[in-house]
Amino acid sequence: MYARVTAATTAAFLGGAAVILPSPHARAGAQGTGPVVVSHRGASAYAPENTLAAIDKAADLGFDWVENDVQRTKDGELVVLHDAGLARTTDVEELYPDRAPWNVRDFTAAEIARLDAGSWFGSRYAGARVPTLARYMERVAHNHQKLVLEIKNPQLYPGIERETLKLLSNEGWLDRAHVTGRLIVQSFSADSVRTVHDLRPDVRTAFLGTPSVAQLPQYARFADQINSDHTTLSTGYVSAVHAFHGPHGTPMKVFAWTVNDEDGARRVAGFGVDGIITNAPDVVQKAVDD
Repeated sequence: MYARVTAATTAAFLGGAAVILPSPHARAGAQGTGPVVVSHRGASAYAPENTLAAIDKAADLGFDWVENDVQRTKDGELVVLHDAGLARTTDVEELYPDRAPWNVRDFTAAEIARLDAGSWFGSRYAGARVPTLARYMERVAHNHQKLVLEIKNPQLYPGIERETLKLLSNEGWLDRAHVTGRLIVQSFSADSVRTVHDLRPDVRTAFLGTPSVAQLPQYARFADQINSDHTTLSTGYVSAVHAFHGPHGTPMKVFAWTVNDEDGARRVAGFGVDGIITNAPDVVQKAVDD
């Protein structure tokens, strides 16, 4: 389970890519030769982020992989929302004007279910709701999609890793087929990623950030991937990550975020990244296919 430095970085990259790339029968938008394209918060350039509409839009565009964010309500319900607060992407200030600062953890699931999470993006999405994680997982399964699930702000929600894994298990997402090819759990918190790995060693995990090369052996003990801000990456760094084996005995991978233009997509693809997380998956796909 400890990191092993691979003698040939190129061989490590090619060997690891086969683990995460979609099958030859994957739909359009999930090609098998270049980086995997992941729809960030769904196809969030075209629909309100982290809503069912956003993952449906990704499916309409032909993309298998989607990314989401998980928070926890006052009464313990897991919901899909990026911010710790509700104000940016809902009408919470109008419905609950006296409840500032409108943090997710200060509202019950029933209260959050009343919020409009779509109008801020456009009138056609008026009435879109903040989905519970259970409802979200049902839609991802219905769409035959794959998921990069981010545990947000775990310091605010003690025990959220165990609760998330329990829900995933209840929804049928922790069987072998899902954990080997359809699910990645990530976080900016190394402790959170390590906790997920300790609780379910079979689940593939990713650390969000760019640890130094000297730190990679430590991360390789519990993270299968290093998912980095694209502005922090280089060919040398990606090669360094690929030279280590993660907890599942395969070369570590790198997903770059958040890349929304063709030039940026071509640049990080040139670094040799294994995946690109983007709000505009069609734009990125076109760039890496050219």
